[in-house]
Amino acid sequence: MATTIQKLVVEVVDARNLVPKDGHGTSSPYVVVDYYGQRKKTKTVLRDINPTWNEVLRFNVEKPSDVFSDMLELDVYHDKNLGPTSRNNSLGRLKLSSGQFVKKGEEALIYYPLERKYLLSWIRGEIGLKVYYVDEVVLPPPPPVDEKKAEEVKVEPPADNVAAAVLSDQQQTPAEEMLDGNNAASQVEATAAPPVEPPEAGEGEKGAEAEGEKPAEGDDQVEPGADSQSVQADDHDDDIVLDPTSANWAPAQQPGIMASTTSGSIPEIKVARTTSAPPPLTRPATPASYASTSLDSPDHSRIERSSFDLVDKMHYVFVKVVKAGSLPTNGSPVVKIAIAGSHVTSKPARKAKYFEWDQTFAFARDAPETSSILEISVWADAGGANFLGGICFDATEIPLRDPPDSPLAPQWYRLEGGGAHRGDLMLATWIGTQADEAFPDSWKSDTGGNLVNSRAKIYLSPKLWYLRASILEAQDILPLTALKEGSFQMKAQLGFQVQKTKVSVSRNGNPSWNEDLMFVAAEPFSEHLIFYLEYRQQKGPVTLGVVGIPLSAIERRVDDRKVISRWFNLEDPKSDKKGYKGRVHLSLCFDGGYHVMDEAAHVCSDYRPTARQLWKPPVGTLELGIIGCKNLLPMKTTNGKGSTDAYTVAKYGSKWVRTRTVSDTLDPKWNEQYTWKVYDPCTVLTIGVFDSWGALDINGEKEATRPDFRMGKVRVRVSTLETGKVYKNTYPLVMLGNSGVQKMGELEVAVRFVRAAPTLDFLHVYSQPLLPLMHHIKPLGMGQQEMLRSTAVKIMAAHLSRSEPPLRSEVVRYMLDADSHTFSMRKVRANWSRIVNVSSCVIDIVRWIENTRGWKNPTATILVHALLVMLVWFPDLIVPTLAFYVSAIGIWNYRFRSKDKLPHFCPKISLADTVDRDELDEEFDTVPSTRSPDIIRMRYDKLRAIGARVQNILGDFATQGERVQALVTWRDPRATAIFVVLCLMVAFVLYLVPPKMVAMAFGFYYFRHPLFRDQMPSPVLNFFRRLPSLSDKIM
Repeated sequence: MATTIQKLVVEVVDARNLVPKDGHGTSSPYVVVDYYGQRKKTKTVLRDINPTWNEVLRFNVEKPSDVFSDMLELDVYHDKNLGPTSRNNSLGRLKLSSGQFVKKGEEALIYYPLERKYLLSWIRGEIGLKVYYVDEVVLPPPPPVDEKKAEEVKVEPPADNVAAAVLSDQQQTPAEEMLDGNNAASQVEATAAPPVEPPEAGEGEKGAEAEGEKPAEGDDQVEPGADSQSVQADDHDDDIVLDPTSANWAPAQQPGIMASTTSGSIPEIKVARTTSAPPPLTRPATPASYASTSLDSPDHSRIERSSFDLVDKMHYVFVKVVKAGSLPTNGSPVVKIAIAGSHVTSKPARKAKYFEWDQTFAFARDAPETSSILEISVWADAGGANFLGGICFDATEIPLRDPPDSPLAPQWYRLEGGGAHRGDLMLATWIGTQADEAFPDSWKSDTGGNLVNSRAKIYLSPKLWYLRASILEAQDILPLTALKEGSFQMKAQLGFQVQKTKVSVSRNGNPSWNEDLMFVAAEPFSEHLIFYLEYRQQKGPVTLGVVGIPLSAIERRVDDRKVISRWFNLEDPKSDKKGYKGRVHLSLCFDGGYHVMDEAAHVCSDYRPTARQLWKPPVGTLELGIIGCKNLLPMKTTNGKGSTDAYTVAKYGSKWVRTRTVSDTLDPKWNEQYTWKVYDPCTVLTIGVFDSWGALDINGEKEATRPDFRMGKVRVRVSTLETGKVYKNTYPLVMLGNSGVQKMGELEVAVRFVRAAPTLDFLHVYSQPLLPLMHHIKPLGMGQQEMLRSTAVKIMAAHLSRSEPPLRSEVVRYMLDADSHTFSMRKVRANWSRIVNVSSCVIDIVRWIENTRGWKNPTATILVHALLVMLVWFPDLIVPTLAFYVSAIGIWNYRFRSKDKLPHFCPKISLADTVDRDELDEEFDTVPSTRSPDIIRMRYDKLRAIGARVQNILGDFATQGERVQALVTWRDPRATAIFVVLCLMVAFVLYLVPPKMVAMAFGFYYFRHPLFRDQMPSPVLNFFRRLPSLSDKIM
């Protein structure tokens, strides 16, 4: 049987600008690659500092170990046999982490700069590589030849013995498990099932076969071979895993179950329980006697250990119903569970050899000491017409499970009160927390029974690429009107994205454009990029040809290297037959060096490029604990009372998390914890709270059409967090609508940032650019970025809305601030207030200088004169003095830093408290407007008045600049002559008098006492204001 193994492929393409080492201005380089103890080398290129190898090296992907790391080490050497040296001189080295490797199909040619191997080495140049994983199929060995038959006969018996030993071990494992179950059953009193007699001597072989097959019938038993294949398939579907095999796999232990066949058709089952299973309570035979009684509760101080250290523990009673046997019914029975006022009915059973449910239920408990009766009953149908039996458990006897332990094995229990035929039910019950692995997919009592929309889920954003389509030219185009100029235009379409080039006028049918069009594409690439050649006429455009290119055939690049262009034949759009309608010259590529913007730049959560090869290692980990909300406003009316079905969504990078929906409560508690990797500390985590309308649809009977209501969000900037400190605070949820600011409630979260990188590496991130290199080499325009961002938001919203449970489109758009760039008069005034606040320090300095100049504090003025003398005579102290003063301000402000709460939305800074109602209505109005003409006319007049003010301010700025230009342009001859003469006089004075004396004299003159100062404006200012400007020429 063929097997699949994983290999790492390293394509060594070429190198550029290497260091010469042979004494003649050249080198003879070769490359040595080491990976997991495997070393391979390329051929030597003779005397070339720009060598080309084009060699493919393959390495086996081994298991992680302490001896060999997962780093790929590459060294470039100069061949000692072709140079004056007696050893191989290093031309540079390179180290790559396995996190930068991709699967086949995603690889791209990348040029890595070479690093020095030794401290004093002279290294330059870069090397071009393609590194990726590939799965290779290994065929079984061929059959042996006839000459070696004699040797194989000697070898085969040991092989058969080994195979027999392995087979006996596999068959012996269930028997050993049953023996363990019998030992446990001997220690615990079993239910009232008759013991099974041992098989006779002649039936030993059949008994062993029955014992070996019985565990395989259980719900949790898996064959080793099938499990290993499924593990391999999962590993290939997900990210690259270095060890996809599972050779040391061992089947999980099962509870011991022994069955024997009686004269009837219903098998009798003997229960083999372990000491951890709770004993059932003796109950009367009537089906109506499910009453809760109060019992003395033991000490439950020992609770399970949880990795959820940022949130509070929420205790749940878990009941896992697996299957039932010996039930006197041929229908689809159901299981009803009741505890502490909570009731639930399971789904109808699947009929196989047993009645199977395999369903888990979680019932919330206010405190671990709460005592109640857990009642489990089996009914013939959901209507409760025929009672088949039940079990009662004392909740105080239910064991507590520690998360490091394996899950509790289900046990068989004898049903009571069902009549003459007593059935058996396999279930497991335990007390755990939200950290239990069975919690996410279980039915929960606090979610109203909605299994689809109430589950906590993690979503991943689709991998987005920028697609660059360079449209160069077209040839052999026959216009509709010959011997006349034709206007041609290319239209490109990718899904809902449509873009057009400029119009090109041509006489010979060969138009040219040389224009780039940018699109956003999401993996997997299943669409086609379609180009239409249009001939522009007065009646409208006419399509002359069309060509479709599959996205999977387009090349990927990670830098600005030139992509090879190709000619594509155009086809007739009106005919199904292929006909030549000319050809078009295109250059297509996926630009993986860009970061596809889906959020606003100032609140972005990730700046990494699309290409995984360019990712840098993470610098830390961000942990978020979503505890709950308080005092939420009711969003809907259910059964005559207000209710809210709240859930929380958090987004950071490409990972989205959605908590479960807690139904019908104004103080929901989630206590869920999530983790993200941080690649840049200057990023923002966004947390939003929503009210779900889908929670009303129990069991998905109808589809919710109303959008989920926004209840507010909180932003946390990672760079404001101290390392290792837990920030546990409550933040107000504030929403701004047409009616003004409304507080929707409060959100309680806990945040912690843990630094993983060394201190110097972490601080070095602050000196790196935010966006990848391609944004600086080939920058995108602001308008183009906004258009691409809007497209990326639409693609992401459509992708996440198709998940199960769906993340609705309105939720995604709200989290990504898709509508944040609409016009708002409130935001205009808020931004102006921010400018004034930033300029306040400059204004304070000017006021201080004026007060000092006015001798309002004579002591301070005298000290300023002394400081002026010192700085004039020792100018080298100016820069150090300024630096010391700024550092002193920073140290002083350290006392007033924020110590507890993180920054959040502030209605005061946003001017949301004082905004006018009409301005809010204008802010939330759609485009095009839906208001009446009178309101639109009033808003237009108001906008004209504001525009007039802005116009005057811009004119004043232009006037001051033009007066500066008029100093030397001789527009006013007398003013320019005065200025030139004064400049000559200043020059002669500075030539004759030392500059220190001039500076000191000017300083003392500026800070002179008000008694010696005139109240009129200075002559210099009067002279400047008299200069002409171009404002008198404006019509």
